Amino acid sequence: MPAVRSLIRIAVNVALDALLAAIAVPVARWIADPAGNALTPLWLLPAGAVALLIAGVPFRLSRQYWRFAGIEDLLTVAASSAVGAALFALSAMAGGATSSNPAFPVVHAFTLLVLLGAPRVFYRRLRLRGASQPPHADAASILLVGEGEDADLFLRAMAQDRRQAFQVEGILAPTARLTGRRIQGYPILGSVADAGAVLEGLREESRLPDMLVIASPDPSGAFLTTILAQADRFGLQVRRAPRPTALDAHTGPEHTRPLELKPVAIEDLLNRAQVPLDRDGMARLIQGRRVVVTGAGGTIGSELARQVAAFGPANLVLIDNGEFALWQIDLELAETHPGVPRRTLIADIRDEARIRAVFEEVRPELLFHAAALKHVPMVEANPLEGLLTNAAGTRHVADAARAVGTLAMVLISTDKAVNPTSVMGASKRLAEMYCQALDIQARASGSGMRCITVRFGNVLGSTGSVVPLFQRQLARGGPLTVTHPDMQRYFMTVREAVGLVLQASVLRVGDADLPLSRDGGIFVLDMGDPVKIVDLARQMIRLAGLRPEEDVEIRFTGLRPGEKLYEELFHGKEPPVPTGHPGLLMASPRTADPAIVGRALDEIAAACRGGQPRLALSLLGRLIPEFEHNADGASGEARA
Repeated sequence: MPAVRSLIRIAVNVALDALLAAIAVPVARWIADPAGNALTPLWLLPAGAVALLIAGVPFRLSRQYWRFAGIEDLLTVAASSAVGAALFALSAMAGGATSSNPAFPVVHAFTLLVLLGAPRVFYRRLRLRGASQPPHADAASILLVGEGEDADLFLRAMAQDRRQAFQVEGILAPTARLTGRRIQGYPILGSVADAGAVLEGLREESRLPDMLVIASPDPSGAFLTTILAQADRFGLQVRRAPRPTALDAHTGPEHTRPLELKPVAIEDLLNRAQVPLDRDGMARLIQGRRVVVTGAGGTIGSELARQVAAFGPANLVLIDNGEFALWQIDLELAETHPGVPRRTLIADIRDEARIRAVFEEVRPELLFHAAALKHVPMVEANPLEGLLTNAAGTRHVADAARAVGTLAMVLISTDKAVNPTSVMGASKRLAEMYCQALDIQARASGSGMRCITVRFGNVLGSTGSVVPLFQRQLARGGPLTVTHPDMQRYFMTVREAVGLVLQASVLRVGDADLPLSRDGGIFVLDMGDPVKIVDLARQMIRLAGLRPEEDVEIRFTGLRPGEKLYEELFHGKEPPVPTGHPGLLMASPRTADPAIVGRALDEIAAACRGGQPRLALSLLGRLIPEFEHNADGASGEARA
C-alpha cells in the first residue's frame, strides 16, 4: 500500500511539472517577443513539457516531496530548468520554430524556474503555516537554548508535530553575537550567560516559560550547570531535545512520531572536552590478538569488552564468577559484534588452579584485569574475602598470564588505593605493588609481560555506586541519603575511563617515552575536579523536576567503616607528572621486589584461609605503612 501511494504521488508530480512546463513556453515567448504570437505553433507546448520531464530524470525532479521542499530541491529545479530550456531550444530549432530573440533560452530557463519553484515554496509555507497554528491552551511554553542550526532543526521538527505541544517564547544562543536576530520568526533574546536577565524580563512580562529546552546535542558540563542553576532559581524544568539524527526523522516525509523531550542525564553534567585518542594505535594493539577480560560482567569489565570487541580481536574471552552478569554482556556482544569469536568462562580468580588451567588453554596475548571486590563497606564486613580477591587473586591472574607468555596485563586500580583507610583500598594498593614490581622486572630484563596499572576514581552509574542509589531513592520519593555534607569524590563516565585505559595500554606496550615508566609508574586518569556528593544529590533532585529539601529531603547518615571524606589520586605530596598525552598523568609510588611482595601475599593469603583477620590486617599494615584503617568510620572525618 505505501508503494502504491508513492507511485500516485510521483504521477501527480509528473502531471503538475508537465503542466507548468507547458505554461512556461507561451509565457517565455511573450516575455522574449511581446509582439509575436506566443501560442503558435501549438506543438511547442507539449514539446516544452516533454523537454522538462526528460531534463528532470537525472535530477529526480518528479520524486520531490513538495511539503518538505528546501534549498537542495530548488537547486534541483534550477538545474532541471536550465537543461530543459536547452533541450526545448534544440527541438524548436529542429522544427523551424526559433524565437526572434536570441536570449529566449535564458528567458525560458528563468520562467521555468519561477513557475516550478514558486508553487513548491508556496506549498511548503502553506503547510508550515497550517502546522504552526496557535498551540492549544495547555501547551507548555518553552525557552529554546542552542546554536542556530540546532534551534532551527528543532523548530522545523516542532512545526511538523501536529500536536503542537509547545509554545516558544524565544531562543537563548551560546554567545551574545546573535542577540536580536530571529530564527523562523522566533527572537534570540540573549546568550546563555544572560539567561538570568532574560528570564527575569520574561517574568516581568508574565511570559516566564514552563521549561528550558536544550537543543544542542553535546553541551558541555559547564554549559549545563549554568542552565540548571538559572532553571533552579526560577523554578523551571530543563529538558533535552532529541539528537539531530532523531529530529531528522520528525522532518522527513514519513514523519509519524511525536516530538518527545528527555530529561537531562546526570552523565551530561560531566561532559568534558573530548580527549583525542589514538584509535589506530588501539586497533594495532588489539586486532587479531587473543584478549581476556576478567570481571567482564562488571561496569568496567563490560565496557572494556564492548570497546575491545569493536577493534576486532582474534578471540575475546570473558571471565567472571557471576553467571547472570556474564550472560548479559555475552548476549549484548552477540547482538552488537556477532563476527567476533568469543568465549564466556565462569571462574573465580581466587582459585589459582582454575585460573592457571584457563590461561594455559586460552593463552591470551592481552589481559585486562577488572575483577575485584570494590564496595568499601562490603569489603570491611568481609575483609578476608576482599584480600583473597583483590590481592591474592590479582597475583594468581598475573602469574598465570606471565607463565603463558602474555604480552601485557592491564590492572584496573582505584583512587582508594592512595593513602588507604579501607581494606578494599589497601588490598588494591597491594595489587598495584605486585604488578609494579613485575613490570620493573620485565623492563630491566628486556623481556617478559608488561604490567600496566591504571588508577582512577568513581565511574557514574557503576554497580553499587551512589548514582543508582539516588535514582532508587528518588523513585520512592526520598529521602536521599548522604554520609557527610563535605564528602567529595572524583567522577568520570565509564566510556571515557575505558577509552583512556586503552590509550594507556597503547603507550606502555609501544614503549612510548614516558616519565617514570622505568620506575613502575602508574597511569592516573585526569578526573578533573572532585564533586561534592551532596551537590550531586541536589542536581539529581533538580533534574527530576523537584526542589531539594522542599520536595525531597537530603539526610546525612555519617561515615561508614573504611570511608574517608576526600579521595586522592596521588600518594602524599607527590605531584602528578604529565605524560604529554591528554587525560593521562603518571605517579610513581614506592615499589618493592616481586619476590618480597609475593612472600607477603603468601602470608596474607594463608592468614585469610586460616580465618585470622587480625593477622592478615597486621601483615597488610606492615607492607603498606600508609594504611590507616578507619575500621568504625569515626576516624574518617578526623583524618580529613
